[in-house]
Parts: sequence; C-alpha cells; structure tokens
Amino acid sequence: MIHSSNSSSDRRRILTFPVVHPCQNILPTTLLVSLISLAHKICDYQFKSFVTQRKNARETVRYVQNLLIFLEEIRDNNSVLPHSINLCFFELHLSFQKIMFLLEDCSQEGSHSWMLMKRKQVSNEFRVLIRTIATALDVLPIGLIDLPNEVKEIVVLVAKQAEKAKSEVELSDERTAVLVTSILNQFENRVAPNSIDLKRVLDYLNIRSWNQCNKEIKFLEEEISGARARGENREVDFLRNLIVFVIYSRVVVFDFIDEHRTSSILDDGSKPGSMISCLDSEDFLCPISLEIMSDPVIISTGHTFDRVSIQKWFKSGNLICPKTGEKLTSIEMVPNSALRKLIHQFCFENGIPIVREPSQNQNRKDVKRTKTEHTSQSGAAEEAMKMVSEFLQCNLSTGTTSDKNKAAYEIRLIAKSNIFDMSCVAESGTIPYLLNLLSSMSPSTQENAMAALLNLTRHQKSTNIKQSIVENCGLILILDVLIEGLKIETRKLAALTLFHLSSVEEYRKLIGEIPETIPSLVDLLKENALDNSGKKSVVIAILGLLWFPGNHKKVLECGTVKILVDLLNLENSLDFITEALAVLAILAEKQEGSSEILRTSSALYALVATLESSSISAPAKEYCVSILLSLCINGGKEVVAVLRKPTSLMCSLYNLLTQGTSRACKKSSSLLKILHEFNDSGSSSNRSGRPEFRQDRHFVHAQ
Repeated sequence: MIHSSNSSSDRRRILTFPVVHPCQNILPTTLLVSLISLAHKICDYQFKSFVTQRKNARETVRYVQNLLIFLEEIRDNNSVLPHSINLCFFELHLSFQKIMFLLEDCSQEGSHSWMLMKRKQVSNEFRVLIRTIATALDVLPIGLIDLPNEVKEIVVLVAKQAEKAKSEVELSDERTAVLVTSILNQFENRVAPNSIDLKRVLDYLNIRSWNQCNKEIKFLEEEISGARARGENREVDFLRNLIVFVIYSRVVVFDFIDEHRTSSILDDGSKPGSMISCLDSEDFLCPISLEIMSDPVIISTGHTFDRVSIQKWFKSGNLICPKTGEKLTSIEMVPNSALRKLIHQFCFENGIPIVREPSQNQNRKDVKRTKTEHTSQSGAAEEAMKMVSEFLQCNLSTGTTSDKNKAAYEIRLIAKSNIFDMSCVAESGTIPYLLNLLSSMSPSTQENAMAALLNLTRHQKSTNIKQSIVENCGLILILDVLIEGLKIETRKLAALTLFHLSSVEEYRKLIGEIPETIPSLVDLLKENALDNSGKKSVVIAILGLLWFPGNHKKVLECGTVKILVDLLNLENSLDFITEALAVLAILAEKQEGSSEILRTSSALYALVATLESSSISAPAKEYCVSILLSLCINGGKEVVAVLRKPTSLMCSLYNLLTQGTSRACKKSSSLLKILHEFNDSGSSSNRSGRPEFRQDRHFVHAQ
C-alpha cells in the first residue's frame, strides 16, 4: 500500500509526507493488516539512533507500540469489526504513514545539522501527528469491539495522553542550536570560533569524521538547490549559513580525509561515471523543435518544452499537449530550473553550443537571478568562506605535505559549489601554490591540485581565475602534467583544464603557440591506457583550441584526422563520437582540412556508416552532414560521385529532413540538392588518389 524509494534522484523532500489514501470502500480487515504492518515498521525505529528530537521520537514510538497491542489483539481474536471502525482506521493509517516519514527524516544520515536548526518546526510536526492519533481514536467505536478490558484501557490511555501531548523542544537541542547561532555570529564579525565549541556541536550531532561532515554538506546542497528553484530566498540564506558552518568544520576540525571512502564522494565531473558525463544531448531536446532547450518550461501535463517553441504552439491556437495530445487545463508554464542548469552545464563541459539563445527579457532575468544568488549570501556565510579560504591558503603555503594534499582536495570540492566560493578561494592567493603542487612527486597530491585548478576554471565567469593561472606560468606547468603526469587520470584533468582556459579568446592563441601543446594532446589520444572518458576530454581540448583559426593547421599537421577517423570505427566510440565529429566538422570547413580527410583511408566510409547508425545523437548526425557537405563543396565532383553510390546515404538524409534539428534539415537539404544535381554521366571517371566507397565492408554502429 506504500511505496518507498531510497534513490537520491527521486528522494522525498524532507518534512513532506506524501501519504497514500486508502479507498473509501476498503474492508476493515484489509486496513487492519496494513495498519499492523505500518506499526511494526514504526516500532523498529526504537532501535535507531536519533541525534535530535530523541524524547519526541521515543514518545511517538511508544504510542504506536501500545496501539499495536490493540490492533494485534483484534487480529488474533478474529473480532467482528463494525463498519463504523473504518473512519478510525482510515485516519490512523494516514497518521502512521506520516509518523513513519517523520521518523525517517529525523534519523536520516546527513540531515543532523538541518534537523537541529529546524527543531521547533520538527517538534511541532510531532505534536500535530500525535494529536491526529487522538482525533482518530475519538471516533473509535471501542464499545462495539469484543476485546479484553485491559486492552481497551490501553487504547483509552493512549487517547488521553495523545490529546495532551506537548512535544516540546528538548533543552539539549536548544542549547546546541544556540551555540551554532553564536558561532555564526562570530563568523559575521570575522572572529574564528573556539575549536572546543565546534567540536562540542559536532559531537552532539554525531559528526565525528570528515566523511560524515561531507554527507551533511551533500544533503544541504540538495536542499539549497530545491529552495533556490522554489524562490525561497530566506530559506536559501538559512541553508547557506548552515552549509558554510559545516564546510568550516570539515576543513578546520578534521585533520585527515577518510581515504577509503573518497571514491564515493568524488563527483566533480572528472570521473568517468559522473552524472554529467553519462548524459546525452538528446535528453535535452525540445519535443517540438528537436533542438537543445535554452529555457525549458513545464506545462500542465508535466512535460517539458522549450519556452519559445511552446509559446508559438499556444499562439497558434493549440490547447493540447504536443507530446500526448491531452487537452490542457491551463497554458501556464513553470520554469524547469533544475533541467536548465543541467543543460547549460552539459553543453559547456562538452563544447556543445545551445542552438537558441534566450530572449533579451530572459537574459535580464538571468542577470538578476545571478546577482541575487551572489548577494543573497548572509554576512556569516561570506565571512566564514573567506576564513576557510585563508586557512587553506595558509596550509598550502606553510603546511606539511599531508596538509597541502588535504587543502588541495578541499579546494577541489569547494570550487564546484558556486562562483562566490570559487572566487573566495582564488582571491585568497591559493592559485600559485596549487600550480606549485603540479610538480609534486605524490600522485594523489598532483591529481588533487590539477582537479582543483580544473574546477576553478569551469565556470564561465571565472575569467580572473584563468588570468591568474596564465600569469603565474600555469600553462607550462599544466602542459607538463599533460605530458608526464603521474596518473593517466591527472593527464586527462590537464586536458580538460586547457579546454576551459581556451574559452578565453586570447588564451586559445597563447596555448596553441606553445609548440608541444597540440602534439601532446594528440599523443595522449593514442594512449592505450586512456579510457573513453579520457579520450572525450582530449578531443574536447582540441575542439576548444580550434575556436582559434590559427590552430587549424597545427592540428592537421599532427595527424589528428587519421586518429579521429580511426576512433569513429571503434565499436565503443559512442562516448566521444559527437566531440570527434565536431572537430572534423570544423577542420572540413577549410580546403586543407577537407583534403586531409579525403586522403584518410575509410574516412567517407566511416562518416556514412556513422550517419546511418541509430544509436548516435542528433548533434552527431548534424556534424556528420556538415562534414559531408563541406567535403562535397571543397572536394568537387569526385567526392560527390563516391557519395552517390550508397543508396543508404540518401535514406539517412531524407530521415534527417523529417526528424532532425532545423540546422540539420537545412544541411541535409543542401547535400541532397548537390547529390541530385550531379551529372551521372560525368561522374563515372574517378581520379586516382580520390577515395572510393567500397560496398564490401560492413558499416560500423549499424544496428
């Protein structure tokens, strides 16, 4: 009767109780079985540890334990139940569900600090739920049920006690919460709190390790994302204060990291299994335009569309859902902020342009929202983060080898959170010391320093940070890691960092002018130890450098085209195929690039086979068509003659006309026009040296 999910992706919002209402005509015996099951689950919480709300949780479980005696007595005696008992059972069922959710929240790992500071709200929830038990028992026709008198007395006693229940905040909870508030006030006044006070709070919350501290931060980050999406600015400020308090504690109090658990908390996009790296751009296509959404909104049916597309749909007089055909109850649109954030992060990290930029009004809203996010930080949070940054800078400059490694790892995590924290860390003078650590002979220290620099450069607004890296000779040091990094993972991080640095126009030129840069990237791409995620990172780095036209010739001279074509033919190339095709598409726009592709054995074969594949993304297909179109324009009739041979190519192009993005449709149409206008009689001769399409080979990727 109740569905519970522990998945983090669909985690129930804390202190919300999505109960399942029993059917009105349900049999009393069926309700009884479900009530007993719920009661047993609630009673199991007596064996769990409650950091806060201990007394309220214990009392609530005691009420349910007593009612369980009553319910099991009815079941065991096979008592005849009057139909009027349904109302009582119905209300008890709802109350038990809510109590179970509340106890789950109170014992949830990572929520201890939040539950402490929300102590009054949580205590009130206990009081309300216990009172609902009393209300349910008020309508219990106990006189009509054949039960022993002692059992009836238990029920009457529970009803009286529940009606008078106060569920007040415990004194120890209140004292600890006041101490946290005092520490936050000290932060605001730039006063470092007493370490004894910090440890007292952490011990009370049962936070006794770096890893437990980090779990608190993860939980608070999820809450702050939800609050910001809902526009709850006061809640954002509260959560921001609390999260920085925990970050300060993690950095200052705990001297070492639980190393055997760090693999589960590394989620900075550098690991192959990170969420962003697993997403595909097709997940972000608008069902109407088939283009990546720049401003996703949710309509009343629950489906998401790009704002511009759905507005046009409504203005055309359509009052049905474009996806389901369901009649709409309202044309109201709700911004899908979480999806929008994912889309922008995905596109930025993968070098994929968002097809349609937001309108000017939306840009103004975005600027206003960005300002709100940065200025909504309370004084306590701002000053605490500055103190954290100074502490890390001190450890990087004068600490032991272990201190420096931990500081680099802390920055690696902090730099992911938001632009304000990132700026605090950078402005405290940490970048030169992180660059120095790139020369460390410790694989762990070198990786953490490289990952920290990568995360500091990820944000589009981190221009000053990128400038600091370049001015401190960072390009040469990062290049050294790219060539001779102690771990293949660290070399991959170096490639990604070069990509983010190349987002600044002048740095694309500067990076490309270093003779070893592009050859080193191409050499890394040949490494057998490099996994698909690493290959994708390197190809993205090359893509970033190609945004400066002066780097095109250097990329061609390193044999990049042949390597990329060979990668297209690999069976497991789907992870990086879009990025590889994007590079080839840019190179093919110029005559020399097209010539290099045409000189590469099996290039046309690989491109046509890729276009036919049903498993590649829409952007990948678009890049394929772009390359073939450029080859036809730059390569002349000989190329067109080869492409006219496989009839399957024409089918793929016609499919794109109906199913592709608007840009893919235009390019497919242009290519089809070239192929149709080709004079068959003049295409029979084929100059030597030009590639021929061989029909005797099997297409890759075809399913």
